[in-house]
Amino acid sequence: MQYIILLLVILIIIWAVSAHNGLVRLRNRCEEAFSTMDIYLKKRYDLIPNMVETVKGYAKHESETLEKVITMRNLALGARNADERIEGEKQFAGALKGFFAIAENYPDLKANQNFIDLQNNLKAVENDIANSRKYYNGAVNAYNTKTEVFPSNIVAKIFSFKRKPLYEVSDASERENVKVQF
Repeated sequence: MQYIILLLVILIIIWAVSAHNGLVRLRNRCEEAFSTMDIYLKKRYDLIPNMVETVKGYAKHESETLEKVITMRNLALGARNADERIEGEKQFAGALKGFFAIAENYPDLKANQNFIDLQNNLKAVENDIANSRKYYNGAVNAYNTKTEVFPSNIVAKIFSFKRKPLYEVSDASERENVKVQF
């Protein structure tokens, strides 16, 4: 009887260690996914000042919108954690929509080779960001599921593994196309 109890205790310990290690691996995958996304966001943030300077030459009277883009960029770039970065990124994306609406109103700007190159670079970075968001959300989903399903949720609670936020579009207006009117 003693051996059976000892065997059960050993099996429970092995399971707990395995569950803990699995949670740690998933948490690290989430952090790696966020870091990857953060790198692409930084690339985009680095492109924006160049685009704004290019547009300024064509759209001097649109300075309020251009300044808002830079302000939102700096806010998102200065985020200290995932929640702040996600919120700052949402605000920045909204400001970018106004920026591109301005660019559409200037045919000479749209034909400018520097602007075209910057826009193409931004499109490539946006694709990378979209892919990294998918990867991040997949990693977070696996982690959140593991922290919430029985019996690994017991280990998650003991070792304070907390739910991580998904990167989601929060506002229905962000899902709509930007309307450009001439």
